[in-house]
Amino acid sequence: MKKIISGEHIVKTFGEGAERRRVLDGVTVDINEGEFVAVMGPSGSGKSTLLFALSGTDNVDGGKVVFDGKDLSELGEKELADMRRRQMGFVFQQPTLLRNLNILDNIVLPSMRDNRKNAAQITKKARMLMARTGIAELEKRDITQVSGGQLQRAGICRALMNSPKIIFGDEPTGALNSKSGQEIMDLLTEINADGTAVMLVTHDAQVAARTERIVFMRDGQIVSELKLPRLGGADLDGRVEAVTEKMREIGI
Repeated sequence: MKKIISGEHIVKTFGEGAERRRVLDGVTVDINEGEFVAVMGPSGSGKSTLLFALSGTDNVDGGKVVFDGKDLSELGEKELADMRRRQMGFVFQQPTLLRNLNILDNIVLPSMRDNRKNAAQITKKARMLMARTGIAELEKRDITQVSGGQLQRAGICRALMNSPKIIFGDEPTGALNSKSGQEIMDLLTEINADGTAVMLVTHDAQVAARTERIVFMRDGQIVSELKLPRLGGADLDGRVEAVTEKMREIGI
């Protein structure tokens, strides 16, 4: 299977002097095309920092990250921004939507930056994605007029607008109730089944159990992995138990 991202001996430090700390301490990890990966670990283990490093959102202090054959350290800021916008999608715990725009306009805004001449086609795609994610009737609503789960669906629509090769999610269900969180995971599972790679940072074993590979981190290093078969219809409880047992085994 072809690698879409390769991180080799990644080092990331924060702080100065006596406060200087390696948040990523020589991490090596690959993500393949179409893979569904979760990253778990205690607070401060480096989970989100790894996501930001692999997506080129944050520079690394050592090692390298290669995305789709390109070494990110060799790209300028504009090239990195264009790559993230065109080939990656991001879903965060709190969707970063603009208050002065309605839901539809928030979804289309990043794509309009690249191709204003195709505004009608972009809007058509946004409406198709909104219908697919169950928020078609909300396009004229302000972001203060919808629920957290609906906002997250809008964030997923925006992340999918440019048909990215990978979706990065940083605790995408962390601010949602269990029902909304499950619905968001259903959507991400569908997206992955269509061939888009997904990498999620999560503390939730229920979320991690929906993926196919779980990377466990502690103190800036990967300490273990767990591989699971593709999710079937009724095996979630057993998968959750496998995840929690692995967490107990490695002490996180």
